[in-house]
Amino acid sequence: MAYDDNNIFARILRGEASCIKVYEDHATLAIMDVMPQAEGHVLVLPKEGAEFIYELSPEASAAAMITVQKVANAVKKTLAPEGLLIAQFNGAAAGQTVPHVHFHVIPRRAGEELRAHAREMADIAQLETLAARIRAAL
Repeated sequence: MAYDDNNIFARILRGEASCIKVYEDHATLAIMDVMPQAEGHVLVLPKEGAEFIYELSPEASAAAMITVQKVANAVKKTLAPEGLLIAQFNGAAAGQTVPHVHFHVIPRRAGEELRAHAREMADIAQLETLAARIRAAL
């Protein structure tokens, strides 16, 4: 099955759809999740087009993990969560909702339930404010 280059993340990467950018380098883009499961939920997207982790090149995988670690450190510094969940889904059966490899960086606190994945839009102004704080910590 061929990669769908019209998915929302591919469109964001081409600048055809808006996002709230947290970080960008030559190989990755980190953005705020507009349907966050917790405050500070960031997505890391490799710029290489691949639907599943096993289709991603070793170089793009390595670059993505470097960015995941940078973003995780910035989120930790900004929000001081008790824990941090790093997740990556492959296929609808695993919970993947966008057919482009991406990594979730989700701050966690004991006793705080995660909101449902990809269900509820957040306030964009609040996300912009939080993104500015995370960017400042990078």
